[in-house]
Amino acid sequence: MKRRILIAEDSEVTRKQLQTFLAADQRFEVETTADGKAAWQALESRNYSLFITDLKMPGLDGMKLIEAIRKNDLPVTTIVMTGYGSIGQAVDAIKMGAYQYLTKPVDPDHLMIIIDRALHERALQDELLMLREKIQHQHKFENLVSKSPRMHSVFEMINNIADTAATVLIEGETGTGKEQVARAIHQASSKYRSGDLIALNCAALPETLLESELFGHEKGAFTSAIGQRIGRFEKANRGTLFLDEAGDIPPPMQVKLLRVLQERKFERVGGTEAIEVDVRVIAATNKDLRRLVRQNKFREDLYYRLNVVRIELPPLRERLEDIPLLTVHFAAKYARNGEQPKTLTPEAMEKLLSHSWPGNIRELENAMERACVTARTPLIQATDLPTEVTNTRGPSAMPKIDLSKPLPELLRETTIEMEKQYLRRALKKSRGNIGRCAKICGLSRRSISAKLTEYQINKDEFKKV
Repeated sequence: MKRRILIAEDSEVTRKQLQTFLAADQRFEVETTADGKAAWQALESRNYSLFITDLKMPGLDGMKLIEAIRKNDLPVTTIVMTGYGSIGQAVDAIKMGAYQYLTKPVDPDHLMIIIDRALHERALQDELLMLREKIQHQHKFENLVSKSPRMHSVFEMINNIADTAATVLIEGETGTGKEQVARAIHQASSKYRSGDLIALNCAALPETLLESELFGHEKGAFTSAIGQRIGRFEKANRGTLFLDEAGDIPPPMQVKLLRVLQERKFERVGGTEAIEVDVRVIAATNKDLRRLVRQNKFREDLYYRLNVVRIELPPLRERLEDIPLLTVHFAAKYARNGEQPKTLTPEAMEKLLSHSWPGNIRELENAMERACVTARTPLIQATDLPTEVTNTRGPSAMPKIDLSKPLPELLRETTIEMEKQYLRRALKKSRGNIGRCAKICGLSRRSISAKLTEYQINKDEFKKV
């Protein structure tokens, strides 16, 4: 696709020279205007990749055009032209948002170098805009951001259970976003359940305090009980109770929790009155509860009560295609007041894609927050990232990245390579069975068949593996 360039120059000779020179390059579609007013009308009516403007023009000059472009957030890169006596004004134009300035007469070779660099950065910015739009319309569900098929299966599950009070068990490594998924379930259920989301970290409290926090207590129930206390179950009535680190619930408390889940009622500590509640319980853990059940460290009956709906969150290293989306999301979250979100250089993105992410999304968010704070320019360099990210070689399965290619092309190639590897592993696990492979991938049989055809993968090779 040709990149559209607009030239605003009141000198007919200079305007025609620039148009002839640039139009000779088959990559460009070149338009010209003789004054600032006509240039602004063109910018408002059509999309341009590049805008080359003289600073001094009758009527609407270059500085006013740059200011208007900035105020209206037009996705165009601006290069200004000026005489030697107005270089100070050109520098002011750059401070206002222009990409670069050129002195007249314009050197064609220098102009082409500047244009190539500007278009390369424009491609990065266009990709960024596209990612932001996709986050808003395609890859965002409640407070979750992902394009991973496995995560989209999670989104579908959340939709399916939104109008129920079914208990949910969320399993996943530390930092995979279990609490965010719990909040997404609560938000999706808000049409049907009017109560609040109440959270409790079960590993942060000893058994005696945990019981009081969950069920509340009556005045005088124990030495420090100077008044009645409402527990988390009561506070979450008609809403959601999120029990984080559920694998650390002490055995005696497991019995009491099981009873509440079975009967939907309880007594406060030191009380005798039965209190009925309508609460959806969401439990989260980074431990293998089935293994704890086999070791007699977790009650089997409680496990099945919690595991009515099970959601398993994949680690970030298994959904690397989400890293570009998540970086855009976090860059917007940690942008300074009044400033546009920062973007990453190809080298910085390579470091993120190559890291193994033992801390998962939480580690990525921490890295992006630090980079947004420390980066001195709108571009986040690799050196702005934490050393534990930049010094790791990453998984051996990561495809080699050619930094001579634009970032959008790199991301597409990386995603395709990862998708191929993922499909081959799923086919190996399912022994070439399309139905089981589709279930593992969280896709339809038709989608799997189409991808196998697209990537020329023969499922029969995996039937005897």
